[in-house]
Amino acid sequence: MGVTCVSQMPVAEGKSVQQTVEILTRKLELLGAEKQGTFCVDCETYHTAASTMGSQGQAAKLMYVMHNSEYPLSCFALFENGPCLIADANFDILMVKLKGFFQNAKGNKIESRGTRYQYCDFLVKVGTVTMGPSARGISVEVEYCPCVVATDCWNLVMEFMQSFMGSHAPGIPSVFSNKHDSIYSPADTIVQYMELFNKIRKQQQVPVAGIR
Repeated sequence: MGVTCVSQMPVAEGKSVQQTVEILTRKLELLGAEKQGTFCVDCETYHTAASTMGSQGQAAKLMYVMHNSEYPLSCFALFENGPCLIADANFDILMVKLKGFFQNAKGNKIESRGTRYQYCDFLVKVGTVTMGPSARGISVEVEYCPCVVATDCWNLVMEFMQSFMGSHAPGIPSVFSNKHDSIYSPADTIVQYMELFNKIRKQQQVPVAGIR
């Protein structure tokens, strides 16, 4: 486990999501990256049940339950504006038993699925982000494997991302600002995916929100 940056790649003008993914992966292969299987990160959204909200009419709080194929024995639960809990894979069964407190937001599952590439000390994952049957965006995850402190390798990660993403290479992820010189963890990657998924969800809602 090294330091990881997760970002969104915009769809190229005049191209589809799949065509843009193919352009990206072709650039990686021209650099010399080799395919290393596939990956999947998924996210289910839960909201607090009406029975737990009392008579104050407060807004429902959200919890995101996520899985990452890199960690098949783990399940990640992220509370809205709160901590990230790492549990074993049976946590999904527990959520069914907690339906009196947290209810699944049906039809809100989002996932990123695609190909893993190895390039020297970098692991790159280019994924198609889908909600239901339709592709909604593109995720790019880059992990620099030899290092576990973000501040020690960020410039190198950024330079590598620019080599195949060009001007779309991201800035420093918000999760890094809290880390300073501390050790990077798998939960930090999951937080970045949650932020990416929520950003893509909001982008899909923009046309509707613009009608008043």
